[in-house]
Amino acid sequence: MFTGLVSDVGTIVSMETRGELRRIRIACSYDPQTILLGASIACSGPCLTAVEIGTQNDRTFFEVDAAAETLARTTVGTWVPGQRINLERSLKIGDELGGHIVTGHVDGVASIAERRDFDGMAHYDIEAPAAIARFIAEKGSVCLDGTSLTVNSVTGNRFTILLIPHTLDVTTWGERKTGDSLNIEVDLMARYAARLVEAK
Repeated sequence: MFTGLVSDVGTIVSMETRGELRRIRIACSYDPQTILLGASIACSGPCLTAVEIGTQNDRTFFEVDAAAETLARTTVGTWVPGQRINLERSLKIGDELGGHIVTGHVDGVASIAERRDFDGMAHYDIEAPAAIARFIAEKGSVCLDGTSLTVNSVTGNRFTILLIPHTLDVTTWGERKTGDSLNIEVDLMARYAARLVEAK
């Protein structure tokens, strides 16, 4: 379980195909002594399992295995060495819930339809997959590339978000541009509420 508050920006070091798996090494600034083998780490949205931890060139790394389902339904299959990704460690009991409840189970891939910068901030128009657009509500929460964000407005399959300078500085959002793909996870409560209505 996560909150969508990015705690580090990691860098893809290498990717190795192993049959239907892809082994990914990610460099980060976490203390390697605090990462347990089998720990869950949100990597730009998807919750992935640390299968190896170590240090290389004075920097911590951890490795994860991405299965075929993850590669097909998220942006993980498009990652390349040198790419930066948002990271978040799993929530501990007693931690501050500063974002919203995020599972790390990505619903699909959205895209940036337009980016507009002003006063150090950035306004994004996001195009959501049609199948999940109905779960996105004005002033509700959405997780994009592992970041908990507030929806400003919704029109059809498109919604808008506004990022302040701090978020642009401490995540990969400052690098994001029109046409980029994003991992999207809709709000858990919205998904269950919609399912209950359907069940009636």
